Amino acid sequence: MEINTQITAQPEYDIQFWNAMRSKKTREDVLDKCRDVSTGTYSMPNAAARKVMAAIEKESDFRKIATVIRAYKNGYKIFAKDCKDKAEFVAEGAAIPVYESAGDFNENTIESHKLASIVKLDEDFVSDAGFNIEKYLTEKLGKSFGRAEDEAFINGTGKEEPTGILNDENGADTALTAETLNYDAVIDLYFSVDKEYRKNGIWLMNDKTALTLRKLKDADGNYLWNPASDTILGKQVILSEFMPDIESGAKPIAFGDFSYYWIVGRKPVSVRTLLEKYVLYDQIGYLAFEFLDGKLVRKEAIKVIKMEETKE
Repeated sequence: MEINTQITAQPEYDIQFWNAMRSKKTREDVLDKCRDVSTGTYSMPNAAARKVMAAIEKESDFRKIATVIRAYKNGYKIFAKDCKDKAEFVAEGAAIPVYESAGDFNENTIESHKLASIVKLDEDFVSDAGFNIEKYLTEKLGKSFGRAEDEAFINGTGKEEPTGILNDENGADTALTAETLNYDAVIDLYFSVDKEYRKNGIWLMNDKTALTLRKLKDADGNYLWNPASDTILGKQVILSEFMPDIESGAKPIAFGDFSYYWIVGRKPVSVRTLLEKYVLYDQIGYLAFEFLDGKLVRKEAIKVIKMEETKE
């Protein structure tokens, strides 16, 4: 269903939506215009939707380094194309060169995966007119969606969820396989990435891996990690709990230009109440959905180290 954002921007829709969230009497003729029949949820008013997205962006490390695109007005599947652009100087009066670049395009199917979250709230708070239910819901949903997104953008299988950068088939290329994570292996990973992508390169790893890298030194006793700037070889380090530890068969470090990972929003966040499910606990549940996809559109832009698998 295509959502009319002009309706969700109207003050009357805002009033009726929050009346529904507080289980008050509502005008269904207003709400039904932005009701998703497949989920039974209502699109959040524009102001609240922006607050949810702001909360997601605050929680998500990946959204800070990826490319975020909104594609609300398309069907379930769309095709995203990425190509290497070219520029060159042209003499005054000379013909502008036209490149046969059809073969340069990387075509990616962008789907609409459904991410669900349930937030519970005591009925006493819901019925209290002084309680800021909008602030509560937007912050809680933002946090839960942001964490779930980051895990999928790293470890997602591509089946009913985004394709993560560590996916063996459609994720980042493996630069090298290492028996141990040492100084030379990290340097090899850095230079395995083409200079085009090293320019805006970022390291991604978890806390345990970062601790290991902080202790690595070269033959002259110089540390790999710069403690003054928290960088490696002058490049920023992002820590994520969803990156794996240094263990057999794992990919504990990724490096490259993460702007070639595209996060595509397909529908704004929508919500409905769950009244009967939690009534015995004097609570009201809120079921929310976000529709999105995520894909690495240029595999060579990010590369990873893979640890050798130990033989049992």
